[in-house]
Amino acid sequence: MKARLNIALVAHDSRKNELIDWVRYNASLLSEHNLYATGTTGKLIEELEITSEDADGNKTATTPFSGKVTRLLSGPLGGDQQIGAMIAEGKIDMLIFFCDNLAVQGHQNDVSALSRLASLYNIAYATDRTTADMLLTSTLLGDETYHRIIPECIQEYANRKL
Repeated sequence: MKARLNIALVAHDSRKNELIDWVRYNASLLSEHNLYATGTTGKLIEELEITSEDADGNKTATTPFSGKVTRLLSGPLGGDQQIGAMIAEGKIDMLIFFCDNLAVQGHQNDVSALSRLASLYNIAYATDRTTADMLLTSTLLGDETYHRIIPECIQEYANRKL
């Protein structure tokens, strides 16, 4: 049995459609895990409609993530910081953050902090679709024998003498 991971999904406005397309493409894999998302991104994922067709050509539309996404505040209103806190508390295993690197964000410090925390706490982190696809299809995903290693520098810093 595979372990359920806690996956945080974030996207800047200019890349929300790209993230939603990625979620649609990976819906069956993502539905096996716990999803967390900042405000609008979470709303779009919950409302995502996926159409399937049976052998007779009958089409059925479903909203597979309705009520299954833990929605946090909008990124600029504190959602990025909420996810950052969850990373620091060991509550997030993977961060998928489709960020717009062509525009400076009003909450750029929060964006930078998320990147720093993902790296510091050694969680799986993707900022683009290709890397997100590779993380989500890794043979280590959900492998109960795999354990993320928290860097020693965290304990050393926490136990430093002042």
